[in-house]
Amino acid sequence: MTKAANQRGSHLEEAVALLIHTQASFVSQLAEASRQNEKQFSEIRKLFGTIEAMLLRHERILADLPEAIRQKIGFQES
Repeated sequence: MTKAANQRGSHLEEAVALLIHTQASFVSQLAEASRQNEKQFSEIRKLFGTIEAMLLRHERILADLPEAIRQKIGFQES
């Protein structure tokens, strides 16, 4: 092979090696991002569960409020 052909082959091998390295780096970063996202979603789900429990508690308190007020002011049904 000629010197020019050897140089083209060398450049092609370097380009392929760089592509493979870049793809491997990308896949690694993608996997890490996926793990971080899953962790964040897990934390968000936990917070939503806490908020839901709090809202249900507040709903019960508000539902019981009229009766509590009646008892507090001494209202008696006839």
